[in-house]
Amino acid sequence: MNYCSGYLVKQTEIWELETGSTFNQNAFSCVTEFDSPWRDQNWDKQERDTMVAALRNFKLSDPDMGQLRCLLYGPVGAGKSSFVNSVNNVFQGRVAHNALVAAASGTSFTKTYNTHYIKDGDKRLPFAFNDVMGLEAQEKGMQPEDIINALKGHLPEGYKFNPCSALTDESGEYNKKPRSSDKVHCLVSVVAADKISLMSNDVIVKMRKVREKASELGIAQVVVMTMPDKACPLVEMDVKKMYTSWAIKDKMLICSNEVGIPVNCILPVKNYHEEVMLDNDMDILILNAMTQIMNFANDYIWNLQQGKENGGCHVCCI
Repeated sequence: MNYCSGYLVKQTEIWELETGSTFNQNAFSCVTEFDSPWRDQNWDKQERDTMVAALRNFKLSDPDMGQLRCLLYGPVGAGKSSFVNSVNNVFQGRVAHNALVAAASGTSFTKTYNTHYIKDGDKRLPFAFNDVMGLEAQEKGMQPEDIINALKGHLPEGYKFNPCSALTDESGEYNKKPRSSDKVHCLVSVVAADKISLMSNDVIVKMRKVREKASELGIAQVVVMTMPDKACPLVEMDVKKMYTSWAIKDKMLICSNEVGIPVNCILPVKNYHEEVMLDNDMDILILNAMTQIMNFANDYIWNLQQGKENGGCHVCCI
């Protein structure tokens, strides 16, 4: 047994991958694994099918709302659009591309404010995602004020983001009378596991500014942590190692400290990227994140029904 950064772990050997490639163990001086999972997860196909069925039959706390709207935001290249596509993959039963994504780059690929729906065969589930331009250091990238405008429902569909200035109430595009369904019911911070420690202070400050406003509005908040396979070679070999990996637990603790979200509201997923066929274990992580997000959003609109708009977030610490 070995001790690594205060955690009791067992050293795990890195075996040759089926592809014939090998990890350089010298590059991973502390590749470690807990003796037992630190978060319970059922990896059976039946669990996947159960979560799919539950989301297909999801009942809104307020049927008149029509849909739950969730806003994805975070640093450039964190995988916001890829998460939307990954969720759609699960329900369409194939790899699909509904939200446009680009290869890794230093600038945001998303330029406009568009709503992405989740298809289930020929029908649409009552869930809507909006992703926004990525946050960048200094004055580049998305303006935090525009994310706050989106939270309140003031951004119109198709709005083109302006990195130099945010939309104001004096603009003709500004939605002055948003409906409840235009507003955001859950704020989803999307961060890449392998980049958490490298996020600039500027980006962290912008994320906290948005989060503080969401907290004032009582909007539910979670974190989707993407690219865990790039942060841990154990997870790259086997996604089911997610909750025994010391590296992933460590990244989640760092994320909690930087973003200000409790660990139990941080949901690691591996988005579809290189795969051409669906994978049961990846689906389970995606479905678990989707289920938690929608439950939190549904709790929020229930609180609205009860007249508790100013009571804060009742589903996660803020």
